[in-house]
Formats: sequence, C-alpha cells, structure tokens
Amino acid sequence: MSPVSLRRWSWIHKWSSLVCTVFMLLLCLTGLPLIYSHEIAHLLGNEVEPPVLATPMPQGNVDAVIASATELYPTKKPMFISQEADVPEIWNVTLADHMHDPDYKPIAVDARTTKVIAEPAFEGGVFMSTMLALHVDLFMGLPGMLFLGLMGLLLLVAIVSGAVLYAPFMRKLEFGAVRRERSARVKWLDMHNMLGIVTLVWLFVVGATGMINTWADVLLKYYQQNELAQILKQYEGKQPLPHTASVDAAIKKAEAALPGMRVAFVAFPGTDFSSAHHYGIYMNGNEPFSSRLYRPVLIDANSGALTDAPRLPWYLTALLVSQPLHFGDYGGQPLKLLWALLDIATIVILITGLYLWVKRGKSAKVADKIAPASAPPVPAMAREREAS
Repeated sequence: MSPVSLRRWSWIHKWSSLVCTVFMLLLCLTGLPLIYSHEIAHLLGNEVEPPVLATPMPQGNVDAVIASATELYPTKKPMFISQEADVPEIWNVTLADHMHDPDYKPIAVDARTTKVIAEPAFEGGVFMSTMLALHVDLFMGLPGMLFLGLMGLLLLVAIVSGAVLYAPFMRKLEFGAVRRERSARVKWLDMHNMLGIVTLVWLFVVGATGMINTWADVLLKYYQQNELAQILKQYEGKQPLPHTASVDAAIKKAEAALPGMRVAFVAFPGTDFSSAHHYGIYMNGNEPFSSRLYRPVLIDANSGALTDAPRLPWYLTALLVSQPLHFGDYGGQPLKLLWALLDIATIVILITGLYLWVKRGKSAKVADKIAPASAPPVPAMAREREAS
C-alpha cells in the first residue's frame, strides 16, 4: 500500500472512530445488561411467575383473559396481548388509551384460570427500561434511533478501515502480538489492534444489525403504506365497524390457517401492527430461528373472517433476523456469555482508542516544541510507524 493510500485510510479510521466512539461506548455499556435482561428482571423480582395449580388445567378462553385485565382499567382499551413460548401459562395484556399512550398498563393474566396475576414492571423496572431507552433511541424517539443508526454506519467504516490498516502496521510482528516490554502507549496500541482484529467479525455483525434495528419504525411505516395498503384495498374509505368478533375464535382461525405455528402476539385494531379493521395475529415457529420470524394473519375484527395471511417482505424479515442476532438471545446461555465477553472486549477497544488519540496529540505537541525551526514536520503516519 502506498504512503498516500495509507495516510488516507488512517484519516478515515481516525475520524470515523472519534465521531462515534462516545456513542458506541454508551451502547456497549447499556447493551451489556440488556443481554441478560430476563435474568436481571428475575433477580430484581420483576419477572412474573405462573401460579402453581393443584391440578393441571388447559388454556382458558382468551376473551375472558382480556375481560379480566380490562376490569382493572375499564377506561383503557387492549392494544396487545402476547405470550412467551417458554411461559405459555401467562398472557401479557397491554391496556392504553391509544397506541402511543405513555400511561399504558401491562397486566399479567393466568392463561388457564383467566385471573389477573400481577401488574409487572414493564421491561424489568426503572433500571432496565432506562438502559433500553438509552440503547434504542437516547430518549429521543425516531430522531434518536436514526442518529444512532448513523453512528452505527460510522462504526462499520471504522471497522473496515481498521482492518485495512492492520496488515501494514503489523507486518513486522506476529499476529496479535502485544509488546509488553515497550512503553505504555505501545502496549495499549498493540492491545487495541489485537482486540480489534479478534472481534472484527462479531463487531461488524453487531454494528450492522444494530444499524438495521434503528430503521424499524421507518420500515414498518413503509410496509403499512405499501404492501399492507394493497391487502386492505377492499376496506378503503370504509369506517371501522365495532370490534365484536371473538379474539379467542380469531386465534383458533389463525392457528388453523398456519398449522405448526403458534401465536406470539395479537395486535388490536388501531395499533401499528394491524389496521383499523383487523386483529393482527402474529404467528411464529417453535425452533430458535423460526421463533423470531413472524407471519401475520389478518382477521376482520367485526365479522371474524380471515382477510389474508401474507408473508412479510424481505426487509422486515431482515429486521426480525437482525434483532436476536444483535443481542445474542437465540442460542441460550453459552451464546449470551460469548456476547457479553465480546461486548467487554469492545469497551476496551473504545477506551484504548480514546487513550491513544489523547496520547498521540500530546506527543505531537511535544515534538513540535523541541523540533528545530528548520526541520521539516514529522508526518503523523511516520510517528505511528515509529511507535510500532
């Protein structure tokens, strides 16, 4: 690689890294507890456990489940009901005045007895909900999500440029070498390079999936205005009729339409995942991978008739696949541990990168002060090569 190309790649790596580093550090720090969100919720006592019954009971009527939840807050309407694959004994009912009501109420209802169990702390309580909000949108909604997406793009640029620079800077050293006998700055430089190249693929995957996740709202709106609008053309211009159809019957109809799949959640009319006329019943598979891929079934909320069971477009499928891959929550505890260790390694990479930038700036100022007035300035890349 020519000196000019090396200097250009070095400039790209330096500035793409510096601009995104603080935000990436925040995302790594907040992402670490999110990897173990279920375990932390359990430790904090925020995870609802199904009651132990004296005799086994089958699942009760879902309409009775919804009725039990709405009895607590008669002025609020059901927005969603959901059921975790590993806890089928509980229906989680979300009540609110409207889709974006900040005063929504999550209710856990026993799926067998149809009785209310508790009002759980959503997202594991204040700590976990704060971590999630910082990680997803910095408490700024869509603008915050898109901003973090831009930071994710800069991270990918920094990763690619760092990989390009690794070979020239390490050509005289063994792969992953850390020269412990040298100065602190050189040791930190070697540590930064070694961890960077070891975590290269993982960091690129997590950065790319994180960037895709920030487009979730935009992709969902696009889907609603295009593919979903085409499916619902027959309802165009019609006022929504009362939602009198049984949710329990709608779920059974969806299960019959897609045998071998289970209900993950039901979106009620007026939410972002349905239409003003339909229950959106989202089905998924039973395998670790297929459990993350949803298939919607649209049931008319007035007549109970099945309107359609469309396949999601490729961009929403990519979004759904990217979400579990980002947090490493589809492969059990071993994968979670691996994700946590790599997250910690990334934190070290970011901190060492900041340290090297600060130390390099100080070294350059000292060199400028002691250099003779007639001496030509030492290029930054030459100084870096001398350090290595």
